[in-house]
Amino acid sequence: MPEQEKRTDVNELGEFGLIEHLTKKVKMQQKSTVRGIGDDAAVIKNGEFLTVVSTDMLVEGIHFDLMYTPLKHLGYKSVVVNLSDIYAMNAIPKQITMSIALSNRFSVEALDELYDGIREACANYNVDLVGGDTTSSPKGLYISVTAIGQGEVGKIAYRNTAKIGDLICITGNVGAAYLGLQILEREKRIYLETGAQPNLEGQDYLIERQLRPEARKDMIELFAKNQLIPTSMIDVSDGVASEIFHICNQSGVGAYIEESGVPIHPNAQEMALKFKLDPITCALSGGEDYELIFTIHPNDLEKVKYLPDIYIMGEIVSPDDGIKLYTKGGNIVPLKAQGWKHFGN
Repeated sequence: MPEQEKRTDVNELGEFGLIEHLTKKVKMQQKSTVRGIGDDAAVIKNGEFLTVVSTDMLVEGIHFDLMYTPLKHLGYKSVVVNLSDIYAMNAIPKQITMSIALSNRFSVEALDELYDGIREACANYNVDLVGGDTTSSPKGLYISVTAIGQGEVGKIAYRNTAKIGDLICITGNVGAAYLGLQILEREKRIYLETGAQPNLEGQDYLIERQLRPEARKDMIELFAKNQLIPTSMIDVSDGVASEIFHICNQSGVGAYIEESGVPIHPNAQEMALKFKLDPITCALSGGEDYELIFTIHPNDLEKVKYLPDIYIMGEIVSPDDGIKLYTKGGNIVPLKAQGWKHFGN
């Protein structure tokens, strides 16, 4: 009787473990490939400039729920989450391609609505939709977007270049998108159980952060205007803690994060308490905020100190010191990176 082949469930590895497993034997063959898999975007040498490329896939039932996600918002978000990856490299997005697979439950009018959102995002971020593909799916809706950007040699920001002593900065606020999702999921559950119409409690800000996020184009423009080049950078898609771990693991460093330095919107703080959730846990593990986490050389502190909507959250330390959270109560605890889990049963 033949020996049974080993079968490893993808859940054992998780998203990032699976990516590492599948790509560890991939070798770069082209001299023009400056950076391959492992960052927010790939970097390709293109004469005097660097071409930056990122691809994301959104799957119905995993990344979005059409019970509470308008198709126009979905089209907008599918573009923005990819542009955010380009900005996270300190580069400027220029073009996108858009591929969709859809079942026969979607009408032409529904697709018009989706593309209204896609076109609006392209207009807002000055990006061209230059191609893609459309095909049928036996079930649901799948969206794949590739974003192409341009960066300058010496100005691209990677995940693996943080140095001990660098300051850790974050833009905007975090946790709001996660709490917006909690509101939407609660109202969906109530609707399915009772048929009651949604009560969104006037929480437009939290809902919008989830359904129609914006990428931090303004920050990249601010960096250029103030001649600030981050020593490393990443966008907050999977949660602050997860992104800190990415930077630390790839840079071979540790970090300490001050709880008081993690910016949380007052609406998010209030809603977390209503849901009996810890606001800092929502902020660190929530994800989908699309803010930027970046590190700077201490000499650039004066440049950052007076810039709007940027907060100093911590410091890069020796790897021997680990990755720690300094709580408001004065305790030092290991930072936990929960992140998003995409693989369900």
